[in-house]
Parts: sequence; C-alpha cells; structure tokens
Amino acid sequence: MTFADELREQFPDADVRENVMLRDHTTFQIGGPADVMAAPRDAETLEGICARARGHGVPVTVLGGGSNLLVSDAGVRGMVLLTSALSKASADTRNATMTARCGARLSKAALTAYDAGLSGLAFAHGIPGTVGGAVYMNAGAYGGEMSRIVASTEYLTPEGEHRTLDAAGHGFGYRSSWFSRNPGNVILNVTLKLSHSHKAAVKREMAEYGDRRREKQPLDQPSAGSVFKRPEGSFAGKLIEECGMKGFCVGGAQVSEKHAGFIINRGGATCRDVLALIDAIRESVQAHSGVLLEPEIRVVGEENWSW
Repeated sequence: MTFADELREQFPDADVRENVMLRDHTTFQIGGPADVMAAPRDAETLEGICARARGHGVPVTVLGGGSNLLVSDAGVRGMVLLTSALSKASADTRNATMTARCGARLSKAALTAYDAGLSGLAFAHGIPGTVGGAVYMNAGAYGGEMSRIVASTEYLTPEGEHRTLDAAGHGFGYRSSWFSRNPGNVILNVTLKLSHSHKAAVKREMAEYGDRRREKQPLDQPSAGSVFKRPEGSFAGKLIEECGMKGFCVGGAQVSEKHAGFIINRGGATCRDVLALIDAIRESVQAHSGVLLEPEIRVVGEENWSW
C-alpha cells in the first residue's frame, strides 16, 4: 500500500491525489507535480494526515492560495497539504474580533469583517492569498499589515503539538514572521483584533483599494504579486523601470509593462524563466542604482535556489 493509498483509507473525506500539477494551484500558473496532495476538510483530519506523514518521514509543504509563490518545474517531493477547504471565518461583533481558519481567503475575511461593521482588514480585500499565508509572511498593502491586527495564532508543531502564539510572539518584520523563520509549523487558526466602524466607511475603503489595484497592477495576467521587497527609501518597481526593464522577457516570463514590480507569465513560463529574469533584474538594478533587490516571493520544490 502506498502512502497515498493509506491516507485515502484512513481519511476518506479528504481529497488525496498523486502527481498533481501545481501550476493549477498557484497564481503564477507555474509548477511541476506534487508526489501527493492532500486537502483535509477539518482540523482533526489535517492533524491526522500530518501525523501519518511524520510517521513515514514524508516532508510536508503547506499550500494555501498559491500566491507569492514560485514552484519548481520539477515539482515538490513528499506531500503538499492544501488548506483551501479550511476556509471558515467568523466575526464577533461585540468584541470586534474575527477568527479565521488557515485556508480562509483574505477577500472572504475582509467581506466578513465588512458585514460585521468591523474595520482593519480592508487593505487585504484584493490580496489573492489566505489568512494563514498572510500571517506567515506578514502580508500588507497600502499602509495596512497583518502585524497590526493579529491577536493570536493557533498552530501545529512539527512534532504534532498544539500551541498558540500571542501577538508579540509572532516576531513580525517586513514580510516576515516567526513562522517564516521557523518552517515546519502549520498554522491552524488566527484571531484578529479589529475595530468597530460604519459599514459604509469600510465599503468605501475597500472600493478605493480595489480601484488603485486595478489601475496599477496587472490583475488580468498570471503573477505572484510583488516580486521584490521594498528597498529602504525607494520602491522596487521604480528602480526596475529606471533601468528600462519594463517589458523585458526571459522565455515566457516578462516584467509587467503596467507595473515593473511584477513579473507575469505571458504564456508557458517556467520556474527557470522566472528565476533567470529575477537575476537579470537584480543585476541591472544593482549596476544602475547600487541597490540589491531582495526577492519577496518564496521558491519551493527542487530548484534549490538561493539569493
């Protein structure tokens, strides 16, 4: 019996498949096969699947919304844990808090906050990721950031223990957190501390952010969002544009002509195309301005790439 067969027998309600092409599960639409993909429908099943993987020595890669991610053309060995079915988000209007499972989409969480008349999450409405992924990388936009609203996070350790981090324990930094520095822990549930507001004000704020995104970002083309972290005192897109690299291509990967801080998949782009383009951008920007851009997107799989 294979590992996948054992998971299917033990957890019949989970969607367990083999050789799943990860390009179908990432916003970049890039990525080779996962040996095994498991999509649990509840936290108990997630814990059971992780325990089985641990017992067999099978490495686990967690995949939420597949944004801010570049997956190897060779795929990912071991098991990919897909959290998309763990998507519940509920608001406590009285205490101005929200509890969201790891796989809840940020857009759904923002709408849940709006429906409850709570503010603080409008910045996340257009970010194509999950709450778990947002905590992992301290996602932010337009002055908002997860670090400002996360109250606590329940997670599963690599040894299978349940633990909870309070707000201070997250060690948030720019596009980083305790979780990004301690891979192997699986985020389960997140509690957010929001503020009471008028629904009309929250709706207006979300609409304004949406207009800004549509105006400036290539939302109609596959990408992983902003490729580089914001350099001190400047913006990555501005530095790249100043190098004349808007529209520059490597294979199917292209620097967006709408926003130079984005790389788009114009059709058939590979992971290697994107990595080569990132290197070309970094070299050009450093030669032109002296700034060495630091990538924000995470590379997973067998490329073995490091910057």
